[in-house]
Amino acid sequence: MTEKSVLAKTYNPKEVEEKWYRFWEDGGYFHQPVLSGREPFSIVMPPPNVTGSLHLGHALDNTLQDILTRFRRMQG
Repeated sequence: MTEKSVLAKTYNPKEVEEKWYRFWEDGGYFHQPVLSGREPFSIVMPPPNVTGSLHLGHALDNTLQDILTRFRRMQG
């Protein structure tokens, strides 16, 4: 077995995330072009545990917000 094929016992996010974050920034993936004449769309997403313990309602709320955001983004 080579050293690369051995899975580390702990995950070090810095090793992976810095590379990919730089890739996303260089590719402009965090930038959404502003389309003139279109009204901006925004949605308020509170922290998932703002009301205490997590429950199924949080999952439903987050899912619906994600669907709405993706749908509007696909519309331009």
